[in-house]
Amino acid sequence: MYKRVAAVLFPVVSILLIGSLVWGNQLKQERNAVQINAENQYQRAFHDLSFHMDRIHSELGNTLAVNAASQGMHRKSLMNVWRMTSEAQNEINQLPLSMLPAEKTEEFLSRIANFSYKAGVRDLSKEPLNDGEFKTLKQLYKSSGEITEDLKKVQNAVLTQKLRWLDVDMAMANRQEPADQTILDGFSTLNKRVETYPELDWGPSVSSMYEKRSVKMLSGMPVNEEDISRKALKFADLGQNAKCDVSANGQGTDWESYTANVQAKGKEPISMDFTRKGGLLISYTDSRQVGGKQVTVQQAMEKAERFLEKKGYRNMTAVSADPYNNLVNFTFVRQHDDVLIYPEKMTVRSALDNGDVIGFQASDFVYEHQDKREIPQAKLGIEEARKTLNPDFKELYNRKALIKNDRNEDTLCYEIGGRINGSQYKLYINADTGLEETVEVVKDAQAGVS
Repeated sequence: MYKRVAAVLFPVVSILLIGSLVWGNQLKQERNAVQINAENQYQRAFHDLSFHMDRIHSELGNTLAVNAASQGMHRKSLMNVWRMTSEAQNEINQLPLSMLPAEKTEEFLSRIANFSYKAGVRDLSKEPLNDGEFKTLKQLYKSSGEITEDLKKVQNAVLTQKLRWLDVDMAMANRQEPADQTILDGFSTLNKRVETYPELDWGPSVSSMYEKRSVKMLSGMPVNEEDISRKALKFADLGQNAKCDVSANGQGTDWESYTANVQAKGKEPISMDFTRKGGLLISYTDSRQVGGKQVTVQQAMEKAERFLEKKGYRNMTAVSADPYNNLVNFTFVRQHDDVLIYPEKMTVRSALDNGDVIGFQASDFVYEHQDKREIPQAKLGIEEARKTLNPDFKELYNRKALIKNDRNEDTLCYEIGGRINGSQYKLYINADTGLEETVEVVKDAQAGVS
């Protein structure tokens, strides 16, 4: 009997053993193939990064080498710097540096990219590079040369010692120190070098991109929890029996705020966030359940307009609508006379079961709102602005709009909506120069809002 059982089981066990060996070998080969592919990608990204940093250094030198009046060459070199810096940023993000000290280097590259782009895209014949920008370029040329040399040292070590990025990646992921510290030490040294560079005059348009919004930017006196409770109860308007719990956030930081939760018997709670300085409302959320769709987007928009008017947000105009399921998000901007002020915008969420507003986000409005914002007069009429349009563009409407240009400056434009190639667009034509500042595609759901 045992012989018969053994005769049956032996070949079965042999087949399973052989199969497991084959399967294990196949898994090993697949793992090795994945590792080889990952290492090749890391190596390519690193060597491309070194190459592009060398090119950035050369292009900055080209910008400084030509005559100060050579606007065409300046524009070409600056745009090349921007393009290659963007490539370098992409390459550094492909390296396993999430746990390596490279944040200062990444920020430095980001600032070079924005500086070169904003300087290169402007009309240099009317606004050539100034003395401050040439001084910044000289420092960038010097700094980029130092960064290039540091990268070349690491690159030489990687090639001569046959170092693997994958070893660094795996060691850092396991919270261990890699056996060879060359790559880690190289990027640590590079990051420390960048950190010691003198503060440069990047210009207001670039510097503003890195300014963190904080309560320090706001006017008004600091408020306490009692003040917030009164504001929240009044805004929620849930009756005299409503109660409010207030908690402080970010104490001792630039982001101090309060969260207020208003609760009334038989109703879902309403949550609101306020700034500590000035007690300004940043966000509002009604957590009630939303039923099936019963009202149109247009009806909800009209109800949202009345809600904002009642709550003290006057002269707000809906410029877009994005419905999904039984909700719709509206973008409202403040309107002054006949000009839409796009920096002062807020997003309002409405429920399509009854059209009520169930939430909004007003951070942009809070930080950008100005009671006496200066709005320049248009130098060009709408007919002159239309000369810029594509002959095939079918205009549907036009209006004046104040937007932020690429240099983060308030710019008066003509917003011209229309259709071309089967899609609807908003074109923003500079009311002084007649040049296009920006173009936006309009979703079908938004078409009826403009």
